[in-house]
Amino acid sequence: MSNVTLTAGIRANLLALQTTSADLTSTQEALATGKKVNSASDNPSSYFTSQNLTQTANNLSNLLDQIGQGSQTINAATDGLNGLTSLLQQALSTVQQAQSSNWTVAASTTGNVSLSSSANTSLAAGTLTIDVGSSTYNVSIAASATLGQIETAINSTTGLGSAGSVTATDDGSGHLILTSNNAPIGFTVVANATSAALGVTTNSTTNNVAIGSSSTRTTLQSNFNTLLTQITQLSTDSGYNGVNLLNGDSLTIDFNPAGTSALTIAGVTFNASGLGLAAVSGSGATSFQSDSVLSGLVTSINTALSTVQTQAETFGTNASTITTRQSFENALINTLQTGAANLVVADQNVESANLLTEQTQQQLEISALSIANEANQSVLKLFG
Repeated sequence: MSNVTLTAGIRANLLALQTTSADLTSTQEALATGKKVNSASDNPSSYFTSQNLTQTANNLSNLLDQIGQGSQTINAATDGLNGLTSLLQQALSTVQQAQSSNWTVAASTTGNVSLSSSANTSLAAGTLTIDVGSSTYNVSIAASATLGQIETAINSTTGLGSAGSVTATDDGSGHLILTSNNAPIGFTVVANATSAALGVTTNSTTNNVAIGSSSTRTTLQSNFNTLLTQITQLSTDSGYNGVNLLNGDSLTIDFNPAGTSALTIAGVTFNASGLGLAAVSGSGATSFQSDSVLSGLVTSINTALSTVQTQAETFGTNASTITTRQSFENALINTLQTGAANLVVADQNVESANLLTEQTQQQLEISALSIANEANQSVLKLFG
């Protein structure tokens, strides 16, 4: 290819045209992309700073998803606590119904109890359980014990007898008489035979002594145990996405990509056992037939309710913290994205004006180049 010699005028006009074309291309790209910095060559400092800010914003956006899932886990646990509260209140109501169905009548403090049809008929071996308020007294009855031996067994039991809460006597006709020494405090008596029926029945509906068991309490005991099963099942079902804060799991929520800012939520075990409750079995002194057992259950259930309420407050505080961090993360993401955009974004009004100016300048430079070229042609004709 032969060398082409350009005059100074043509070369100057050509270079100006090339510069304008490059500027025009840059302006068109800015208008098309909305950015004045599209690559490191445009402005290295602004480009890389913007990239870093954008990446940080993206990382925080990904964390927001995790934070949101953590919030749902707490919500599931809180729903579980609400359910547990309802079940515990039902359990408390069940126990209180059992308490109200006891055999004690406050108007009388002496019980006239018939052992059998004759004064000296012996009884099968077993236990008489006497409940006085929150105190329980178990009296062992030997096989073939006579009425007098039963009286002695009762009165010699610590806490009973003339110096205790209840004294045993008889009416001389085969009737055991139990008298409260703390009137008007009443008491209940439960007969628990280890072999045959103990043979003890009440012969009066107006006394405050009850012999045997209450069918109502037996039914309520079964209902109570069913509620405990439901408490355990509900706590097991209160998880979210594989994490159950009511079944011993814990949860850590990161608030920044480095993991240096986080919230760890300790889980609890809130099945029936974890709440200090156990099923009640049998029909004797450890069952719903015993006032002291019922009194103890009321205390245990109220403690469980208090424990659940305290945990609900803890989870509520955790949820509020997460909500605060979510708002902060969203605001920070917006700040980062705005800062990143400000470094590279193009002003559409300015770029539009630049485009018009550069297009006009390009046309003028093309005209100038054409004029310079015509001038050269005129000079060459002089030597033609």
